[in-house]
Amino acid sequence: MLFFYLCTMELEEKVKAVESVFEKLDHDIASFQAWSDLHCAWGCGKCCYKADIEATILEFLPFAHYLYQQGLADTWFEKLRTGDTSLCLILNPAQNGAGLCSEYKHRGLICRLFGYSARTNKYGRSELVTCQIIKTEQVENYQRAAHRIEQGERLPIMSNYYMQLHAIDFELARDFFPINEAIKRAIEVILHYYAYRS
Repeated sequence: MLFFYLCTMELEEKVKAVESVFEKLDHDIASFQAWSDLHCAWGCGKCCYKADIEATILEFLPFAHYLYQQGLADTWFEKLRTGDTSLCLILNPAQNGAGLCSEYKHRGLICRLFGYSARTNKYGRSELVTCQIIKTEQVENYQRAAHRIEQGERLPIMSNYYMQLHAIDFELARDFFPINEAIKRAIEVILHYYAYRS
């Protein structure tokens, strides 16, 4: 019954459902950071410079919905359609803050998971997925966290969160695209939805 309900959700309900998954994940990551003492260096954002980051349409639906509500969806769509798409367009290297994401509240699932989550290996055990900078600059904390995870300490598992998105909308969560393409397609979904309701 729940699956049927999720398949028949209106777009605004899907946005809220994705935001709910993100809120739970943010809470779980905060708990993990509290016991592991692992953290990103102030102003780092090196992971954002990878040109091959991929995301699903669904994980950027809340961002696209926000842009529509702010009257910015068409502007962003054009920027994504015609601009340089080698790096994420949400990335702002000139930003002064903890990270370089200009839309941190609306970042995608991959942006939230990387560094503070685990994958399940072929033996069914959790393995911490984090960046080389954390591994080399926070060696003691990293090794302690990895050991605790091997002993069964819980932390967010990547596949669990992707499955939660699949349950909200399988079609929009099924395929992975370069991150800017995923954002552009999410905006298309929003614009198409509201075009038939205005």
